Amino acid sequence: MIHQISPRILIITGEISGDVYGYLLIKRIKELNSAFQFVGIGGPKMRSLGIEILFPAESLALVGLPSFSELKKYWFVYKKIEEFLRKRKVDVIILVDFPGFNLKIAKLAKKLGYPVIYYIAPQVWAWNKKRVHILRKYVDRLYVVLPFEKEFFSFYGISTIYLGHPLLDLIKINLSESFFHEIYQFDKSKPLVSFFPGSREREVTRHIPLFLKIFENLKKSNPHIQGIMVKTPGLRDSFLWDRARSQLKVVENSQYEVLKYSTVALLASGTITLEAALIGIPAVVTYSLPSWMYFIAKKLVKVPYISLTNLILGKEIYPEILKEKDKVRAITQKIEEFIKNENKRAEVRRELEKVKKLMGSPGASWRIAEDMIKYILSLKRAEVI
Repeated sequence: MIHQISPRILIITGEISGDVYGYLLIKRIKELNSAFQFVGIGGPKMRSLGIEILFPAESLALVGLPSFSELKKYWFVYKKIEEFLRKRKVDVIILVDFPGFNLKIAKLAKKLGYPVIYYIAPQVWAWNKKRVHILRKYVDRLYVVLPFEKEFFSFYGISTIYLGHPLLDLIKINLSESFFHEIYQFDKSKPLVSFFPGSREREVTRHIPLFLKIFENLKKSNPHIQGIMVKTPGLRDSFLWDRARSQLKVVENSQYEVLKYSTVALLASGTITLEAALIGIPAVVTYSLPSWMYFIAKKLVKVPYISLTNLILGKEIYPEILKEKDKVRAITQKIEEFIKNENKRAEVRRELEKVKKLMGSPGASWRIAEDMIKYILSLKRAEVI
């Protein structure tokens, strides 16, 4: 590597999952070439690397339509980023997911003459397809992480790179099954249901009460059922979490062990559905929105499934329960079916093996970092020439 060239990069993400991907990307790039410098918007994982943070990503996380106060906050951050970019303090922009905000930054950065890299492509194949034209116009290099995305974006003339999914490098099981049960005081002989209510404040506010009602129903029909709920690090504590703790175990770590050793999981749709598939756990997927927002989403979303696992496989392997009249009863029944039927769980696990094969081999985070380094250094060399 050419260490005389020291690129300075602005990296922006606004979601918990994006913070994890940003963290891994920065870590890998720095390990391959320590001359690279980073500044940006990130969450706790990116901050742990000691990079300069302009704004915390947690303050920008959003589900649904923004309120007036949130719009003011986004506008304030946008203007500060514009002011920062006009001072020419960085060489390249890397935008990680978070399309509602980052596509506006892409347009701004491109107009100011910056090369723009987009990492974790917006899911325009699912909804808001017009964004593909924004990507084509304002993004120089797009890194995608789902196997079908390269063909989709390349069709629109966007320079698209697919090198695998970094989740394969993130998922690590550090506890043995017996140690897991010992630490959390579970009985290995009894069913364990895990609950993942989401990574954003609004999500957990809607999902925790629903999930606890489902757990109550499960306990009524089978008092031996055990429950555990995962609280995403960085989420504020609240009375809802206290209420959850009064009914089941709540943990803030060991997410992958919780998935690995559960009998079945209940997932709020998101990246967690793909993580669960790669680990091989049977699961039920749901998501709660206000009725008016669900109506709008139904009109906008153009794919048959909401979970990445089902989208990748092209069929409903994880049951999706969204708008049934009696949602609690419907989800409870699906979970009970998995608990009672070992053959059904085994069938799902066999299907999930296909996801692993389609996602490719581990090492994607290294491959992406290496390719990005080469690309950024080629831009720097071109400047010198």
